[in-house]
Amino acid sequence: MKILVVGGFLGSGKTSTIIRLGTEFSKAGQKVAIIVNEIGEVGIDGDVISKYGLDMTELTSGCICCSLKVNMKVTLTLLEKDYKPDIVLIEPTGIAFPQLIKNEINLMDLKNTTIQPLVTLIDGSRFKQLMKEAKNFAMRQIIDAEILCINKIDLIEKIRVPIIEASVQQLNPTAKVILLSASLEDEHWHDFVKLAMGDEPTQQEMRELKTTSADTKEIDETTGAPVQESLDSIEASGIASYATEYMINDRITADLAQNVAKDIMDAIKSKVMELSPEFVGHIKLFIESESNTFKTNLTAYDQDVTTEVIDTVTGDMPRLKVLSAVSSIDHEKLVHIVNDTISEKLNDNMINFRHNKPHGHEHNHGHPKPINLINNN
Repeated sequence: MKILVVGGFLGSGKTSTIIRLGTEFSKAGQKVAIIVNEIGEVGIDGDVISKYGLDMTELTSGCICCSLKVNMKVTLTLLEKDYKPDIVLIEPTGIAFPQLIKNEINLMDLKNTTIQPLVTLIDGSRFKQLMKEAKNFAMRQIIDAEILCINKIDLIEKIRVPIIEASVQQLNPTAKVILLSASLEDEHWHDFVKLAMGDEPTQQEMRELKTTSADTKEIDETTGAPVQESLDSIEASGIASYATEYMINDRITADLAQNVAKDIMDAIKSKVMELSPEFVGHIKLFIESESNTFKTNLTAYDQDVTTEVIDTVTGDMPRLKVLSAVSSIDHEKLVHIVNDTISEKLNDNMINFRHNKPHGHEHNHGHPKPINLINNN
């Protein structure tokens, strides 16, 4: 069983990359399992991945690298026992330190398991903003990576690509740096797959991949440990986050669902920008209609809201879920913006709904919450 951790800051393209990898490997006859970790008690990406027909395990209610260590081992053990996957893809929340996740898996001493090089995705289209709004956190993810993928190169001016590439390589001279667009079928994608999941690397390549810039990491004077190991990653990120779910009491048309989703996202963006004019992060909204599921995304103040349409069969009661993680904003203000905007827009469109209010988020260490195993076979 091969295990690949694909990390990266919020909105870097992890879910799209995971879906594409999982689909590609499945078509090649390999059994793929996916572990998704999201902030809060409401998962979104897990629903999207499941709708593509891939098996997944969703870990919510915290950061996988500190509050869910025990459950990660339980999850991997159960997957191996009950599903026997060839490949396990792990998508941590964008405000986790992926290196800690890989370290924990290494310490589990799982049998018949190969842990692949740690992958970190970087949204090249907003690299400058990211280094401004969440520099220390983003740098820690970059420094820890063994494979660095500058993603969304199709959205970057060609003249800027080598500049970003050089900047990233300077931050982590020992990492393999790859240019990538998860939406394109090109040599960059094939190089990425080969490096991340291909044949066993040579001894020299293993030495290069295992070499990290640990000697250059800032050391905590109190604990003597690298700084990231002594921090709660969610607190360290400086990102306010909130996730919640609404049940829609009536079936709604695809056109109405799409319009409502766009209205909600545009309004949330406008309100957030009043408090954090140059925010980065990720706001995701997932809404089901009678015939389709719409997933909308927003990753920064100067980006447009994008919509992805997934053909699917909706349950008896459609759902609307939202996950918001935004820089430089107070948590309580973010909660009010999200809830007030959703209620307002649903009422404006005379849509009956029920708010499934999440429990208060507690980020406890050493007291992991239970996980849900979802098997779509």
